[in-house]
Amino acid sequence: MTFRENAMAVLHYQPCDKLPVVSFGYWAETVQKWAREGHITQEEADDYCRHGDNGWGDRAIMRRLGFDFNWNSCVGTASDLFPAFETKVLEERPDGSQVIRDGSGLIVLVKPGVVSIPSEIGTSLTDRDVWEKEYLPRLRFSMERIPLELLETLRDDTNREIPVGLHCGSLMGRMRDLLGVEQMSYLTVDDPELYEEIIDTMDGLCYDCVKAVLETGAKFDYAHFWEDICYKNGPLVVPSTFEECVGPHYKRITGLLNSHGIDIVSVDCDGWIDRLIPTWLENGVNTMFPIEVGTWNASIAPWREKYGRALRGVGGMNKTVFARDRKAVDEEIERLRPLIELGGYIPCPDHRIAPDAEFDNVQYYCDRLQNLTL
Repeated sequence: MTFRENAMAVLHYQPCDKLPVVSFGYWAETVQKWAREGHITQEEADDYCRHGDNGWGDRAIMRRLGFDFNWNSCVGTASDLFPAFETKVLEERPDGSQVIRDGSGLIVLVKPGVVSIPSEIGTSLTDRDVWEKEYLPRLRFSMERIPLELLETLRDDTNREIPVGLHCGSLMGRMRDLLGVEQMSYLTVDDPELYEEIIDTMDGLCYDCVKAVLETGAKFDYAHFWEDICYKNGPLVVPSTFEECVGPHYKRITGLLNSHGIDIVSVDCDGWIDRLIPTWLENGVNTMFPIEVGTWNASIAPWREKYGRALRGVGGMNKTVFARDRKAVDEEIERLRPLIELGGYIPCPDHRIAPDAEFDNVQYYCDRLQNLTL
């Protein structure tokens, strides 16, 4: 069986030859460290930093480590602001920090030497007038958003070795990127009509892009959404509001996907996602990716107990063991074994592999999984 056949078999609770060994990429600092240490070439590291999960550098690094494929490497569309805002420095502060308007129109504070997500301090989307003049025109559908040449190569899937995913965009997470968490929260009370209009506009664009892609005849094995609307204590949106305003858009898109034979639909949402899972499941999103071990020890086990085999998962492998030793890797694999035996679950390092990871430990993990007896 191919990597593609094995992956789809696992997620459909069918027999497979071997468990797929799945990746979710690396920090840029990680691949640069590995290049300095001689494990990968500088060209591979640089290409990964430029193109991320969709470049030849990622494929080359996966081959060196022993990963079969990267779940996050999907075919996407420009289902976003088109064009984006020009990134602009609004203020230079004495400590070297910069206040920047980013491509989403969000006002952020960027501190020198800090590689984590910048702090949100404001938004350009301040009222309806700005929405209608500056944002709405950038969210109109056109075929320029669709990668037609690439899709032409995906019409024939008879010799496909790895599964190919269709990225369906973001139904809530990108709205958070436009407004910031604070302003998005205020908008639900200050102007609920505008709040719903933004959701309907952005989600309608995602639907139009997915529809245009599928109408080309391109074939996909799974579909994928990105959200990032939770943090360590729960959702950044009221779950009932999410269900009422966003749930129907998920259902509309997943219904379209199902009509084209795509029944594995995953979502990438950071944080403690438990209170949003019912909305996803009820509206056709059946695979959680990743499953954050994090500080709250997320696992597919309690979800499976609660929701049954309708819920699948990709993720949940504690990547911190890569900074330790082979014994720690072995213990993590043994922790994962009963979860793997549940079926419908593929382990994957919990988010991108961090710079403290030792290349040899990651390679050892991949080798162990390649030879794991199910």
